[in-house]
Amino acid sequence: MVITDILSENARKNPDAVALVEINPQELESRGTTWREYSLVESSRVDSFRSEMTWAQFEEKANRFANFLLTRNIKKGDKIAILLMNCLDWLPVYFGILRTGALAVPLNYRYTAGEIKYCLDLADADALVFGPEFTGRVEDIADSIPRVKLRLYVGDDCPSFAESWRSLVSFCSSRKPAVPLAEEDDAAIYFSSGTTGFPKAIVLRHRCLLHACRTEQNHHGQTADDVFLCIPPLYHTGAKMHWFGSLISGGRAVLLKGVKPEWILRAVSEEKCTIVWLLVPWAQDILDALDRKEFKLEDFNLSRWRLMHIGAQPVPPSLIKRWKRVFPHHQYDTNYGLSESTGPGCVHLGVENTDRVGAIGVPGFGWEAKIVSPSRAEVPDGSVGELAVRGPGVMREYYKDRKATEDVLSPDGWLYTGDMAERRDGFIYLVDRKKDVIITGGENLYPVQIEDFLRAHPAVKDVAVIGLPDLRLGEIAAAIVEVKEGATLSEDEVNAFCQPLPRYKRPRKIIFAPVPRNPTGKIEKPKLREKYAGGSLVARQNELA
Repeated sequence: MVITDILSENARKNPDAVALVEINPQELESRGTTWREYSLVESSRVDSFRSEMTWAQFEEKANRFANFLLTRNIKKGDKIAILLMNCLDWLPVYFGILRTGALAVPLNYRYTAGEIKYCLDLADADALVFGPEFTGRVEDIADSIPRVKLRLYVGDDCPSFAESWRSLVSFCSSRKPAVPLAEEDDAAIYFSSGTTGFPKAIVLRHRCLLHACRTEQNHHGQTADDVFLCIPPLYHTGAKMHWFGSLISGGRAVLLKGVKPEWILRAVSEEKCTIVWLLVPWAQDILDALDRKEFKLEDFNLSRWRLMHIGAQPVPPSLIKRWKRVFPHHQYDTNYGLSESTGPGCVHLGVENTDRVGAIGVPGFGWEAKIVSPSRAEVPDGSVGELAVRGPGVMREYYKDRKATEDVLSPDGWLYTGDMAERRDGFIYLVDRKKDVIITGGENLYPVQIEDFLRAHPAVKDVAVIGLPDLRLGEIAAAIVEVKEGATLSEDEVNAFCQPLPRYKRPRKIIFAPVPRNPTGKIEKPKLREKYAGGSLVARQNELA
């Protein structure tokens, strides 16, 4: 069995059930109306704001695209890149690629033209499917990607250097192509987040994707009655692998284009959503907007919302405690994972363990976990080491990078994550990224611990802690603090707030500035180091000397 078989089963059993809904509140605002005003006038509904697709239509679109690719000599093992914003066509494109035996290669929508070319070259992409938002970037590199002969445009007004996806695919057969697929076949290439430099190409097998479906449903108990609100970009394993819970259960998913707090709550209300996966900034924004009385909970019907879960980054315990005060009936889960483990779920807290907020949890369904020393020997409980995981979702390799693969993947299947963690009372607590550890005067500082402490301050919206070079101590901790809208905060107030911390953990420098995050919510610490530490720590230390 492979993941595309699940789509066929849904289309066979519930052909007329809605699989996907796309909502674009920005389209309404461009017309000079608000979503609330629009919701009050049912007769004014317009397709460009809300559209939907049944399981039968999903299956048909995927099959037509697969059959089209086969007419263009796309074959098993070829690579097809996807550069689309979230839309109803995204997942049929993805499943159509898988049906041919080719590998789907999702690309980050924030990539520059140069980064798009880098990833296309690295993955040996044979074709590119892109949307109107990327026309300029693709045009800039069109002459320098000769291998990518097939360029398919999803949208209106197709540019001259591409072909129209919709006009070509619509004439192809809607029957499932007879391409044999096995769980051990390669299915997709995902790129690492690139927060440490150029992204690596991560090869996932079909069994990885299938296990992600099973893991998600095991952790969150999705049924066909659940409605999943999907906000993050589908190019990332986090959003897509959480959606896999809807796929395996035959439940509906809502693709919301936008992250305004009111839009999120209104989508839950209008679409009767039961499960919402949020990034830390979005959860923070919802609570802050409620504090500012921009709207009231009574304005929305949130009665069916049963689960809020967070992942993709360390979750401040103070945020979840605050969330539970506002939404006491919500189940809560946090999910840990990385693209190399087919996204979230190799470690998860579990909805039954909300009292353990602060931990990332226990090994997920079908997974093992251990914490090891630099020599990769297991460390005792209570000791900090590197987190390693093993399970059916572990990647096959970094494509065309044998050394990098061997650095993180052992012959017996353990994936060494680069995350520092400790185990206490059976639960795993994330401490920090190995590369982010600050060594000051011989002491190891873990920025996440300091960040979690500072986020508990009522005026702090976000915070990032990085190391700055210091001639005497080697490094000192600097806190970049983003203050909430309408609040004020001084350096003296931050220092006073930090007094309960051990002296060596207190930030030596406070910088008030925005905290940059990538589309999956991870703090872009390389950017902060470049801006405030001048790039290479070693080089700056040498300058000081």
